[in-house]
Amino acid sequence: MCGIVAYIGQKEAYPILIKGLQRLEYRGYDSAGVALFNDGNLNILKRKGKVNDLLQFSKDKNTAGNIGMGHTRWATHGVPNNTNAHPHPSGDGDLAIIHNGIIENYEPLKKALKNKGHIFTSDTDTEVLVHLIEEVQRETKTDIAEAVRLALSQVIGAYAIVVLDQKDPTRLVAARKASPLVIGIGKDDFYLASDATPIIEYTKNVVYLNDEEIAVVDLKNGLEIKTIANEPQVPVIQEIHMEVERLEKGGYDHYMLKEIYEQPRTIADCMRGRIDSKNNRIYLGGIMEHKKRFQNAKRIIIVACGTSWHSGLIAEYLIEELARIPVEVEYASEFRYRNPIVGEGDIVIALSQSGETADTLAALEIAKKRGAMIYGIVNVVGSSIARLTDAGSYIHAGPEIGVASTKAFTGQVTLLTMMALNLAHERGTISESEYQKLIIELENVPNKIKELLANNEENSKIKYIASVFQNAENALYLGRGYNFPIALEGALKLKEISYIHAEGYPAAEMKHGPIALIDENMPVVVVATNHSAYEKILSNIQEVKARKGRVVAIVEQGDVHIKNIADFVIEIPKTAEPLTPLLAVIPLQLLSYHIAVMRECNVDQPRNLAKSVTVE
Repeated sequence: MCGIVAYIGQKEAYPILIKGLQRLEYRGYDSAGVALFNDGNLNILKRKGKVNDLLQFSKDKNTAGNIGMGHTRWATHGVPNNTNAHPHPSGDGDLAIIHNGIIENYEPLKKALKNKGHIFTSDTDTEVLVHLIEEVQRETKTDIAEAVRLALSQVIGAYAIVVLDQKDPTRLVAARKASPLVIGIGKDDFYLASDATPIIEYTKNVVYLNDEEIAVVDLKNGLEIKTIANEPQVPVIQEIHMEVERLEKGGYDHYMLKEIYEQPRTIADCMRGRIDSKNNRIYLGGIMEHKKRFQNAKRIIIVACGTSWHSGLIAEYLIEELARIPVEVEYASEFRYRNPIVGEGDIVIALSQSGETADTLAALEIAKKRGAMIYGIVNVVGSSIARLTDAGSYIHAGPEIGVASTKAFTGQVTLLTMMALNLAHERGTISESEYQKLIIELENVPNKIKELLANNEENSKIKYIASVFQNAENALYLGRGYNFPIALEGALKLKEISYIHAEGYPAAEMKHGPIALIDENMPVVVVATNHSAYEKILSNIQEVKARKGRVVAIVEQGDVHIKNIADFVIEIPKTAEPLTPLLAVIPLQLLSYHIAVMRECNVDQPRNLAKSVTVE
């Protein structure tokens, strides 16, 4: 949720802040604002809407200054409007704060501050926090860094904050708990942000703040970090490896389309260094370091949210069928609240693109306390999940800017497929010939996706199907086996970006309720690439057709039976059945994309959504 960016140094801050906010807008886009220190004063500019609305509003305003901070908001407390937008000033106007997270005890704090004469103008929990810091500073006569530390000791909740004090304009104070914050270290300046995307253009050297740490970036004294308990910490500087070009659209109309077309490369990047093509072997360092623990695992529990949960469902099929280890896939948001049974013989795998998902982090903390091994599969290097887990793997998909996940999903599925194959081989539950065959097929997936995308460009069939169904009010997605999670993912993509109600179901479950909805107006998308249940899914399609349903079928090249009865057919290249999800999901991503564009929806920033859910 919410994007934070700040700068202190010799450059003009405003252009850096605006560019940073534009790169962080995928995290929230209800409102945007900046606070700048210039001419001895704190100047706050903020507006409801997107960063471009802030740009327009600020055209004739004073935006000078070498120190400042910016924020793009995903609303939690208070509706999106100019007043609730960040930054928020203190009552005396000396302080400004930007905040990502939720202050859970803001109501009693607000009541106590009102009794001391504080007047609030917004509906946000954030304004309560800046007033609290102001009150602590007034009562204790301390500097801003100490006032922030003392104030945060009274706070319950999650936060990443940056605070600017116009009485002390040579430094910024930042802190985090359960919400990410990165500090970029330049030659004679500092950058702060929710993630590295606004920073990499200026420096590759960063420090990732840990939970309950406070950082002071000072033009005279450099970077100092201490805990809320006032214990000094030694900053650990890391080098980030990211190309600025990956943050741009590169000629595509939308980031989502670019990221769909990046998948041949990102899947290959995920496999690079992990598949020994010469010997047909898979090596995953995180698993090999804990080889015995994985081999002897009683059970694997996968915790995730949203699209990552669908990846986990595919992993359940893969690991149980190939490696014969029991797998449970849990919504992290439910797992953390239902007193789950987890023990030392279990392995808990967390799936998260950002590595910052609040519910998934909380689920891992529970598993860790109960003695389970915890393993992270994330995309963002240095993220909270990556640092919390005992071991893990990066999917190397690069920055994913579109809010609806595409390349991160296929990166997760690729990594989980390699994990299943590696475990199966180590446990002896797969023959050598089948193991090698699946590795060869997996290595061919990027080229097959290239072929699939090229065919789409050539004949525009998916775009035509999108034009037929762009005005649908409901849609049903069906799949069996490995393709049931793909049906769920296809339905989610349609909902997320086109606002058409869609549901994914196991194809056989259609008769247990959803069949009542089928008529000539409802598109029914059937993922029909299963070799093992082909006759069954053919029967499901015939049942839909008998109710006048209009069928869009995803089939393998050369299919003739389904082609004869479906209204529309999209062909994908042939591959081994366990790998079909990686190919079958591509046309569903494109179908959702084209429908959303035709409905004039904001593809990259769908309403009410944010990329990284760092609050409950």
